[in-house]
Amino acid sequence: MKLMPLTARLLIGGLFVGHGAQKLKGWFGGPGLEGTTGFMTSLELHPGKRNAIAAGVTETAGGALLALGLGTPFAAAALTGTMVTAIRKVHLPNGPWNAEGGWEFNAVLIAAALLITEQGPGPISLDAAWGLERKGLGWALAAGALGVAGSYATVEMGRRNAPPAAPAAVDSDPVG
Repeated sequence: MKLMPLTARLLIGGLFVGHGAQKLKGWFGGPGLEGTTGFMTSLELHPGKRNAIAAGVTETAGGALLALGLGTPFAAAALTGTMVTAIRKVHLPNGPWNAEGGWEFNAVLIAAALLITEQGPGPISLDAAWGLERKGLGWALAAGALGVAGSYATVEMGRRNAPPAAPAAVDSDPVG
């Protein structure tokens, strides 16, 4: 039983680190910061560059923390926030199935991060080694709620930071 929490953390955390590196550096076939900035702008997450950096850093740092088993509830909250935002801004209209661009993969990652929080990162973790382990249903629910709140705050700040709309063209010929 000692190896499975470590294996899950390394796999899930490592995948998040990879996704963050795709956004920030263009590694593993990712779009890099410029491409991610454009994508964030297209999602109306303004300013695009700030949100691109925030998403990339959150996935990279959150994934690393989850993999290490350090600050597990906070790592799960951060990762939940990025996944909820991805669901809301990209995947929700496509339905649940990943094959159709849906939200199932994001939901599974959220569930896995929150399960690790509920069960604890395991004995082979920095949380356990340093006596910092926080686990249980309350911690998992708090991490989930914090992630959802973070997503809503991110989307709202993106909306509020949208560039002003261009003024409508005025027809100077009243007859024509």
